[in-house]
Amino acid sequence: MSNVQNDQMERILNIHTLTKRLIIMTVVVVLIFGALFSLSYYFNQRFMMTWAGFLCGIIGGFVSIQQRIKSVSDDELRLLTNSWFQILLIPVFGGVFALVLYSLFLSEIISGSVFPAFYIPEPPNSVPDSAFMIEIFTKSYPNTGQDFAKFLFWSFVAGFSERFVPQVISSIASKASDQHNAADSQHESN
Repeated sequence: MSNVQNDQMERILNIHTLTKRLIIMTVVVVLIFGALFSLSYYFNQRFMMTWAGFLCGIIGGFVSIQQRIKSVSDDELRLLTNSWFQILLIPVFGGVFALVLYSLFLSEIISGSVFPAFYIPEPPNSVPDSAFMIEIFTKSYPNTGQDFAKFLFWSFVAGFSERFVPQVISSIASKASDQHNAADSQHESN
């Protein structure tokens, strides 16, 4: 066998190894977070939406890796094949990005017909307390079934497209900076 054939065989074996590891990791993560979601439901429904969004972000990250396997360099493929940590890192980032996106939805910093709308409990007339915080975590839900589906979709996208949430954050920060600068300019001219 020539070196080219050996390299091709090694690449194919690495792709198969990585695919098996991705399947194993996906199943393990789905089982763990499915159990956390179930426990959340059983114990007063705390953090249910958080777990659902985080899980969809992680799954999006795993699908993203699987989609890119054939186009990664041989060095990247070896790194991914030899390290469980590297396989898990991208999906964990996807889950974190899904949580950031969830907070953007809840705050309505991002809103519109393609994004989910949520019911959020009203704060008490007095200073919000720990009971109100618990109410936020137990009673903030998408308004409709369509909003829930949008939430799951965008959570998946946050994990699948590594650059999506960082680009959204940069865009929001840029707009906030522009608004701040415009307010400063107007204040100085008065």
